[in-house]
Amino acid sequence: MKLKKKIPLIDQHNKNGFWGGKFGGNFIPETLKKPIEDLTELFDKLRYDKKFLNERDYYFKNYIGSPTSFIKLQNLSNHLGGAQIYAKMVSEANGGAHKIYNATVHCLIAKKAGKKYVVGDTGAGYAGKMLSMAAKKFGLKCKIFMGAKDIKRQKPNVDAMKKNGAEVVPVYSGSQTLVDAVSECMRYWVSNCDNTHMCVGSTVGPNIFVKICGWSTAQISRELKIQIQSEFKKMPKKIKLINCVGGGSSAYGFWSEFIDYDKKQIELIGVEAGGPKNSKLHAAPLTNGAKLGILHGAAAYVCQNNEGQINDTASISAGLDYPGVSPIHCFLKDTKRARYTSATDEGALNAYKLVTKLEKINPSLEPSHAFAEGIKIAPRLSKDTVIIVNSCGDAKKDRDILKERLGKIN
Repeated sequence: MKLKKKIPLIDQHNKNGFWGGKFGGNFIPETLKKPIEDLTELFDKLRYDKKFLNERDYYFKNYIGSPTSFIKLQNLSNHLGGAQIYAKMVSEANGGAHKIYNATVHCLIAKKAGKKYVVGDTGAGYAGKMLSMAAKKFGLKCKIFMGAKDIKRQKPNVDAMKKNGAEVVPVYSGSQTLVDAVSECMRYWVSNCDNTHMCVGSTVGPNIFVKICGWSTAQISRELKIQIQSEFKKMPKKIKLINCVGGGSSAYGFWSEFIDYDKKQIELIGVEAGGPKNSKLHAAPLTNGAKLGILHGAAAYVCQNNEGQINDTASISAGLDYPGVSPIHCFLKDTKRARYTSATDEGALNAYKLVTKLEKINPSLEPSHAFAEGIKIAPRLSKDTVIIVNSCGDAKKDRDILKERLGKIN
C-alpha cells in the first residue's frame, strides 16, 4: 500500500473506488447505482470546468470569506515553552466552521444537476447549518436529518437551520446520533433521487461523496501553504499539522497540500474523540485498532463488536461522535503518512479552558481535541518546531455543554 506523489489523495483510488485496494468503494443498494453514477460523471466534468471553478472561487471568497486567517498563539507558546504554536482560524468562515466549503460546492452541483431539493445529515449541527445557509443562498429547499440526542445538545445550530428555512427531521432510531442521521438521510435519498441532491457532510460514504467533500475542503490547505510561506519566507524544517478527526473532512482539507512532503518535515497528526475518562466508550477507531467494516456505503475502520455490529460511541463533541472514519484516513494510517491519537472529553475541556484563557479565540469542542494534543506535545519539542492547529469550528454551538461542564464560560 503506497501513496503516489503529485496526484491528489482523493484520486488515488482504483476503478472500483477503493483506496489502497481496501478502503472506500461503493456498498450501495441497486436503486442508488444510477444516481451515484450520474453524480460521479457530473462532478468529473465540473471539477475541470473553468466556468464552474470561477464560480466556486467567487463564492469561496465573497460568500465564505476565504482566506481565513493564520495566527500565532504567542501567549500559549510562551506558557508551554517548546514549539511555536499557530492556529488556522477556519472558524472565521461564514457560519463558523469548515463545513460551509462542502455545503457550497454541493449546492452549486445541485443547481447544475437541475435539482430543487438538497438533503443532508448532521451531528454537531454544523454540516446542517451550513447546508441550510447555502440552500437558502442558492434558492434550494432543504431537509436535514439529525439524531434526537444531537438536536438536544446542539440547540443553537438547530435554531439556525430552522431560521434558514430548513426542515429538521429528528431521528429516533439507534443511538439517536450522527450514525443514525446518515442512515436515515440515505434512505430518504433512495426514494427521492429524481428531484433531490444529497450532501454527505464529511469525507465518508460512497466514493463520490468522499471526493466531493475532500475537493471542497482542500481550499483550507491551499490557503495555509501560501500563509506559511508568507510568515516564514520558506517552509519550516519541522511542522506538525494537528487536526481533530471524526468523519475526517477538516483534517483532509487541512493536510491535502502537504501530503507529498516528507513526514520528517511535515507530520500529520489526527486526534479522535477518546470519550469520557475511564469509560470503554469512545469514537476513535484509528487509535484503538478497530477492525475493517462497512458503514454508510464504504469500507473503513469502524468501532464494532465481535459480531460486526456497530458499537455505541461516546464523546462530549457531537461532531466527532461517529463510529467510523473516512476511507482516506484509513489509507493515511496504513501507509504511515499520518499519525492518529485521541483526547478524552476531559482533555478537550481542559484544552478549551487554557486556550480561551490565554488567547482571544473560542474553539468548539471538536478542535479542542486537537488543541489538547498540541498542548501535550509542545513542551517536549524544540523552539524551531512549528505546531499548527486547525481551529475548524467556533464554540457558539457548544455554549450549553460548556456552561454545564465548566460553569462560567468566556
